Amino acid sequence: MANSAGESELRPGEHTAELPERIDAGLYFIGRAVTPWKTRSDCPRQGDADNGPVCRIELDSRWRAALSGVKPSGRLQVLYWMHEARRDLVIQTPRPVEGASGTFALRSPNRPNPIASSMVAVVGIEDTVILVRGLDCVDGTPVLDIKPDLCPHG
Repeated sequence: MANSAGESELRPGEHTAELPERIDAGLYFIGRAVTPWKTRSDCPRQGDADNGPVCRIELDSRWRAALSGVKPSGRLQVLYWMHEARRDLVIQTPRPVEGASGTFALRSPNRPNPIASSMVAVVGIEDTVILVRGLDCVDGTPVLDIKPDLCPHG
């Protein structure tokens, strides 16, 4: 079965699994991330909520009321869909790590359900746009959900 990213090349030691024939759940993309990174290789390995570039989360206007209570200087957890990721890899050989590991032992974007999470700092809010620092995804990445970060930061 072809993967969603259109990739067919496997690195030495990598293995795939056949994907299920049916989808178990539906999702709504609530918006898109606007970032400076045009390709996966451009993206940082982790976002930097303190010093990273200001990025935009552009929400669909139907979710405007859901921003009530979100404040600049707060922190949010952003869940997004890694739309360029492979979904069939079960054994991966990530760079620069030597050797192969199972997908569930890695933070690789390649996973059966390519959901990612970033903790971001809110810089500002402009109508249905949240300005944040800390994203680490490709420009145009679909956003699934936004939650408040309730953990204390030291």
